[in-house]
Amino acid sequence: MKSLKQDIKTGQFKQVYLLYGQESYLKKQYKNMFIKAMIPPGDTMNYAYYEGKNVNIPEVIDLAETLPFFAERRLLVFEDTGLFKAKGAELADYIKELPETTYFIFIEQEVDQRSKLFKAVKAKGHITELKVQDGATLKKWILGKVAKEKKKISESSIEFFLNKVGTDMEKIDGELEKLFSYTYERELITDKDIDEICTTHISTNIFAMIDAVANKEQRKALDLYYELLAMKEPPMKILALLVKQYHMLYVTKSMVKKGFRQNEIAAKIGVHPYAVSKYMNQSRKFSSAELRVIIEEGIDLEERVKTGRLKDILAVEIFLIKNSASAT
Repeated sequence: MKSLKQDIKTGQFKQVYLLYGQESYLKKQYKNMFIKAMIPPGDTMNYAYYEGKNVNIPEVIDLAETLPFFAERRLLVFEDTGLFKAKGAELADYIKELPETTYFIFIEQEVDQRSKLFKAVKAKGHITELKVQDGATLKKWILGKVAKEKKKISESSIEFFLNKVGTDMEKIDGELEKLFSYTYERELITDKDIDEICTTHISTNIFAMIDAVANKEQRKALDLYYELLAMKEPPMKILALLVKQYHMLYVTKSMVKKGFRQNEIAAKIGVHPYAVSKYMNQSRKFSSAELRVIIEEGIDLEERVKTGRLKDILAVEIFLIKNSASAT
């Protein structure tokens, strides 16, 4: 990422960039910074944007061959096209002969590094993978934004904040803006501020519900469920998320037994490393056999709702009541 910032700062651009990975916020930020740095505001003559999987390659090549209109360069931006997994060979051949005044930026979630287009971009320009940021990086980023607003926040409050709003950078950015406005007359941001103004991410409630079930706190588990219903979350979505989380606990527990580390587990199951630490802690409260039974019960309840044998709200209540019942 340092090289991207350096190119934007100096104005010494590569002809082709590929930004890919799971962190949508960073991809969006860098895309906008490049566009702002490379094309004058309001210049629609020398800028084109392509999104989705139906990119017309001959049309792209025709436009790329056109000299910029009273400008230094022509910029073409491609987002979520899938060209690095299929149908990108023709564009790969063209990139080798790209006119000096034409620049390409590709933004993708997944790419095939063996593809012809990937290799062509690597030879001609610059490739950066924008990964989901780990907990330490998120905390440093939050501290930087807080300091920029001339405010202060403790490390424990940052932890509380992340537990409440989740680890999506775009969501974090929005919630921080709310906090800055809410505390505009004060320097210190507290847990109370966070609790009062920030929106609880659904995954936070799901984690709390699973903790309540594990601790046999039936009333708490149901209260959290009713809170989600009051937030207009569909019961079947809640049940699906619960089943998914229990599945994550089962996989995490199995991988821990096999000696996998936190980052390795995160990469394997496709979640933020920060979340894996929660999975590891929660999975210790259940045996593998218990988790299998709970997952099977959840799947069975989903099927009963889909076939009309059970009401959706009641299905989740049954799931929570049964699994949070104290042993007799």
